Amino acid sequence: MPTFTAAKVALSPLLIWQGRQVRREAPRLPEATGPRLGLAGMDRHSSAMPRLRVLIVGDSSGAGVGAATQNEALAGRLSQALTRRLKAPIAWQLVARTGWTTADATSALRELSAQGRLPPADVMVTALGVNDTVRQTSPRRWTAHLDALEACARELAGVHQIVATAVPPMHLFPLLPQPLRWVLGRSAQALDAALVQWTADSGTRAYFEMPYDPARDEVRALMASDGFHPGPLLYQRWGEALALQIAADYQPLMRP
Repeated sequence: MPTFTAAKVALSPLLIWQGRQVRREAPRLPEATGPRLGLAGMDRHSSAMPRLRVLIVGDSSGAGVGAATQNEALAGRLSQALTRRLKAPIAWQLVARTGWTTADATSALRELSAQGRLPPADVMVTALGVNDTVRQTSPRRWTAHLDALEACARELAGVHQIVATAVPPMHLFPLLPQPLRWVLGRSAQALDAALVQWTADSGTRAYFEMPYDPARDEVRALMASDGFHPGPLLYQRWGEALALQIAADYQPLMRP
């Protein structure tokens, strides 16, 4: 790690310039349109109670950048897949915004709760880490932010279980030039390793690895046109695989 730190220092003028160029020239894709709160698997005539309540907290990938609508993004794909697997209605809420760090997400939950707009949830799914990586948050500081997010979700929404999505492999992002891609990739891997340990430290947390195989999958085919965000195909895979893990792991939380 000292060698990596020294490399970052030596490369810092170039990295700063590349970062500015990426922000200036990268396509700016909007967040997916559509509701951010709903009941999946229920029509207006149904009186069934939701069998599971899911809170999705994230950054731009959680917000669905790279998909046209929330139905094609993580929230829609996950809730639809859960209703099929559980054969029951699912209540869901999405709290996500482009540019958010983990600390930003925690502040957002507190604000929503103060406004009476944070309903109870059983499971919280997180899609965070990219902006923490970009800001060069240390692994120790990031896990402290995760602790704060967890405490907030448990206190204000009654969350029982947390499923934390892996930090994306930024060393594979086509948008990023070298050596910026290498530096952010190494930093993302460090945060992801901390996330693996953080989830292993508690029986009420689970780590979720993205359904992507670099040996078989073409990166660009899974990503949005900007080369930075997930595309519709990856959102579909993400939601389906995540629903499979939640349905298998959290049966005790399911309502009759």
